[in-house]
Amino acid sequence: METGTSENAGQTAGRPTGRAAGRPADEPVWIALPPGLLRMRRLLLVVWLGLLTLATGLLLGLFAGPAWAAFALLPAAALLWGWPMLGRNWRSWRYAERADDLLISRGVLWHEETVVPYGRMQLVEVTSGPVERHFGLASVQLHTAAAATDARIPGLVPAEAERLRDRLTELGEARSAGL
Repeated sequence: METGTSENAGQTAGRPTGRAAGRPADEPVWIALPPGLLRMRRLLLVVWLGLLTLATGLLLGLFAGPAWAAFALLPAAALLWGWPMLGRNWRSWRYAERADDLLISRGVLWHEETVVPYGRMQLVEVTSGPVERHFGLASVQLHTAAAATDARIPGLVPAEAERLRDRLTELGEARSAGL
């Protein structure tokens, strides 16, 4: 199940704007990731594969001859292939807050949907590495009792990540108190 433009009709800049026309009342409202994550990942792709292309071309051209420098086209081809793949991957990530749980959906070839009940959450972290901070992004990491169900939402705007952390922590405490 891929996220297309028709499924994002009720969203603006990663935030839901209301229920899209024709959706059932029990259908979750999916929130897409902000475009800053895609920009960051594409910039990293260009930097790393661009440097690899340049280094491969120069080193092979100097030490093995100009014909061998053509192997520098391999990282360049990977860059051209990776650009649209990063876009597809970014579009596949989304999350939805429901009454009793959080849904996280991702994946293009292997679609994965994680359901994390609020009562099972033990810890909700907001992390932001140096590159993420430069792009104004943060990630939300959810820890549960079972390590296999730990979930992560990358590339959120820090204000949204903190709001989500506070809301999930509040709901988790309320649900676990009732167990």
